[in-house]
Amino acid sequence: MNVLVTDPIADAGLDVLREAGYEVETGYELEGDDLLEAISDAHGLIVRSGTEVTAEVFEAAEELVIVGRAGIGVDNIDIDAATDEGVIVANAPEGNVRAAAEHTVAMAFAVARSIPQAHARLKSGEWAKSDYLGAELNGKTLGVVGLGRVGQEVAKKLDSLGMDIVAYDPYISEERAERIGAELVEFDACLERADFLTIHTPLTPETEGLIGEAEMELLEGSYVINVGRGGIIDEDALAAAAEEGIVAGAALDVFTEEPLPEGSPLLAHDEIVVTPHLGASTEAAQENVATSTAEQVVAALEGEPVANALNAPSIDESAFPRLEPYINIAETAGKVAAQLLDGRIERVEVTYEGDIADEDVDFVTASALKGVFEPLEWQVNAVNAPQIAEDRGVDVTESKTRQAEDFQSLVSVAVGNGDHEISVDGTLFAGDDPRIVRIDGYRVDAIPHGKMVVTRNTDEPGVIGLIGTVMGEHGVNIAGMFNAREAIGGEALTVYNVDTEIPDAAREQLESDERIIEVRYITLNGQ
Repeated sequence: MNVLVTDPIADAGLDVLREAGYEVETGYELEGDDLLEAISDAHGLIVRSGTEVTAEVFEAAEELVIVGRAGIGVDNIDIDAATDEGVIVANAPEGNVRAAAEHTVAMAFAVARSIPQAHARLKSGEWAKSDYLGAELNGKTLGVVGLGRVGQEVAKKLDSLGMDIVAYDPYISEERAERIGAELVEFDACLERADFLTIHTPLTPETEGLIGEAEMELLEGSYVINVGRGGIIDEDALAAAAEEGIVAGAALDVFTEEPLPEGSPLLAHDEIVVTPHLGASTEAAQENVATSTAEQVVAALEGEPVANALNAPSIDESAFPRLEPYINIAETAGKVAAQLLDGRIERVEVTYEGDIADEDVDFVTASALKGVFEPLEWQVNAVNAPQIAEDRGVDVTESKTRQAEDFQSLVSVAVGNGDHEISVDGTLFAGDDPRIVRIDGYRVDAIPHGKMVVTRNTDEPGVIGLIGTVMGEHGVNIAGMFNAREAIGGEALTVYNVDTEIPDAAREQLESDERIIEVRYITLNGQ
């Protein structure tokens, strides 16, 4: 397998890929048709902000498993297109958190004390001591828009320096905000109360131009800092507010257009401090994001959950050993249930019983959906399976209960339509031995492997013998058999592990016997 890297990353990240046995191709100038050609056989792609990963790129990348963004922002990646194509998109949100937070703090001090302006004048021979009367941060109010990882780190650092913290973030709880010393308030209140405002939201259609002319009026006398994403602040409105003295100053590291054009109004005002997108530009941060991104690419290519996947469920590294066996069980149960159901799938219910109910099972549920849709879709995985369910109008529910009658942990996948429903339950025996233990309520002890035949028949002498005889006549070898029944003389269900597919003629011969209700062939490997 090979990984294409189209933006420069630290050598440590490339080393992770090579040490894992992957071929690494770098192409830092690729664009247009050259990019489409290079990506056509790539299994992994690593980018920063310089490469536009569009729907066209995903369509050309038939082998692509994952796109890793060596950094936080992913507005250069079409995540919807990635999801449609079943490609994981992952970023490295932790690697440059400290660097971005420290640069934010540095920018706050720089603009408050006019450090760059005083430095420039002193270097040019002026001793302009009396021209700069700075503002102290101690005792002032910091407004934080976006209390994510970087926002929280900034809040902690400036709280420890004596600032009062107010924050606007509709996606964080009051309890979490309080733990880091911040008071959650509404957006306008955050701007009105802030002596210093720092912005740490992603760039989305909702946040583009979030801080405009009207917001500048709310920020009268304040300092505005943005080390997050360009485009969130209306730069013309900010320049006008600085010109008119509405805001005391601003410090920006990111811009709507980068590099910042020579004619930008931001460059005309001493009160606006600018740096060329240095937030993550520390040696430690670059190495951290490179290795983190590379490790996630390796995980994806080896079929393991990806820690920071943005369009697929992820699993905490410490929980993965406990959940890994149930990922396969859920997928297998989904495959069996889907192939047993006669008709269109309209609903899927995944139920967790026992110890597993205490875990974060989003990835396990996605794997169950993968199993359900794999017999129907040629390209389905845990990334696009939830989207396939939504597109098909399939109702998906998940439930948990700590109660488990017979097993320490049990995963049940039920598929149904308006007519009927089939459920398949799976668990682990002896710690790591996967078993199918119920099919449609019948207690079995089936080993899920390769090819299987499931029969329903009346519980009468000679029926199992007939099934074995007919299979033998058609060259189908039975490797294992697991039988269950409702009651003596009632209906029975039997699971056979077989070495080859059962021919249609054999099925028809068996179903012509009035004692046999149905015969279903199931494959777990797509053949």
